[in-house]
Amino acid sequence: MQTAPHLRLVLWKAAKAVEKVDRASISKTGLYLSDFAIMEVVLHKGPVPIKIIGEKVLLTSGSMTAAINRLEKKGFVKRIQDPSDGRCFYVHLTEIGRGVIEAAYAQHEKKLEKIAGVLTPEERAELVRLLKKLGKHAQEVITT
Repeated sequence: MQTAPHLRLVLWKAAKAVEKVDRASISKTGLYLSDFAIMEVVLHKGPVPIKIIGEKVLLTSGSMTAAINRLEKKGFVKRIQDPSDGRCFYVHLTEIGRGVIEAAYAQHEKKLEKIAGVLTPEERAELVRLLKKLGKHAQEVITT
């Protein structure tokens, strides 16, 4: 039987190894990690409020503002104010930005598929199921 500390160590090492490849792959796209993350959220979710993007990519309000400003200057995104709530701004990809993130994401996805290629489709499904189970239970433990 594997002990809980050993399980945590194996999980941590695997996550760090994947993260290393992930960061290297994203850096090859020519985008900052935060810029890639923001644009990837908008690519897959559509226009999203700045606050929600920050929560998804784990960036503070100040970091989000700096990143959105940087992306706007490059012409990759634009902010559009919510007509029903003037305090809320949605981030939209521009045509140029969409082309940049689609190409960058396709390149990045290939690298991630190379890592995941060691697993069969069944193993991938099982891994996702088990990680979700573990994560959900960890959240429950935190709150008790």
